[in-house]
Amino acid sequence: MSLRPEDHRRKWDREEYEKLAEERIKEEKSQKEDTENKKKGPPVKRELLKTREYKVDLDSKLGKSIVINKNTPTSQSGGYYCNVCDCVVKDSINFLDHINGKKHQRNLGMFELNKKKMEEKKKEYDMAARMQEIAEEEEKLKEYRREKRKEKRKAEEMLEDQEPPNEIANIMGFSGFGSSKKK
Repeated sequence: MSLRPEDHRRKWDREEYEKLAEERIKEEKSQKEDTENKKKGPPVKRELLKTREYKVDLDSKLGKSIVINKNTPTSQSGGYYCNVCDCVVKDSINFLDHINGKKHQRNLGMFELNKKKMEEKKKEYDMAARMQEIAEEEEKLKEYRREKRKEKRKAEEMLEDQEPPNEIANIMGFSGFGSSKKK
């Protein structure tokens, strides 16, 4: 931006802003390529489909009525209960769709990504190690504060040592800059 006295309008350097725009476009393209490469990574390997080892019980509740109140557990409230996903589906067709669906299969552990997440959750939270990390962080913070205080004191001492010469102070009509410290 340049300002000339005869012209009150701002003048922008077009070349500079064109370079900035080109750099931003290059960054966006490289980020887009990176995300595409991550997506194109090795395909997720899933287990092969296999037949159920259990019979889906759709007929046991057929034609029966159930009294439901607010204390009834979700597994016994009306409809079909999925203990893997902890949900209740209201009719048999939707229950079969749910069992064959992606969400249920993930919860069963069919997908490798879900298996990794389950393993990460299983890692125990090491309380002693965490407490040690917190203690180290606090110690670093204390040391940092000590250093800051030392630097501040040194700066104050340097300012106190710098007093104006007596001749100039007498000519100007004062003896100092109002410090209350007496020597």
